[in-house]
Amino acid sequence: MDAVLYLILAALYMALFVYGLVLFKRDPSPGLRYLLLVVTAGLIWDNGVIGLGRWIGEGRLLEQLNLSRYWLHALATPLLALVSFDLIRRSGSAWARKPRAAWWAWLVTVLLIVLEIVTVTLDLSLAPSHQYGALRYVSTESPGPPLMVMIILVPLLLAGVTVWRRERSPLLFIGTILMAAGCAVPIPVESSAVTNVFELLLLLTLWLTVRKVMNARTWSFR
Repeated sequence: MDAVLYLILAALYMALFVYGLVLFKRDPSPGLRYLLLVVTAGLIWDNGVIGLGRWIGEGRLLEQLNLSRYWLHALATPLLALVSFDLIRRSGSAWARKPRAAWWAWLVTVLLIVLEIVTVTLDLSLAPSHQYGALRYVSTESPGPPLMVMIILVPLLLAGVTVWRRERSPLLFIGTILMAAGCAVPIPVESSAVTNVFELLLLLTLWLTVRKVMNARTWSFR
């Protein structure tokens, strides 16, 4: 039953959030990569709301809770561009050391937030949807390709390649490829949570990569 699966995913994200807090506390040089805490918190909320939907029931409350999921997605997911940039910088990439690179990372992040709000969230109309035992509110418009998510995979892939080359850790590269495959290839499983599982794998590889670069003896600045 998907409702239970979403709650399990929310619990696993909680564990990752706690793990991230531990890393943040121990890191002698924390940086933008710890914006991943915001992304992780958003995914706790996202999966928790979907998981609890069938017990909350249809109505204004559940609709507003689901609307908040879309807004969190629009505001938090683009932060992965900054996380990716900081991982590249922490790994010692020469171009990422330049102040101009940081400005570009911030610009991309802001543009992705605006893109998602304008194209998806701003005029969003929701309707209840029952799928595989889970109840949530979804957009009444036909879903198009997740443009913002597809774009955010590019800096994640760049970070994955950089960390693999400089730190000998392919985890983020693998996690990004799996996430891209999960979005692009239909998987014949009777569940609406398949993509969410791939998201969890990506977040896991991101946090493991944060741990990897935490102890990297490379030049960095906050």
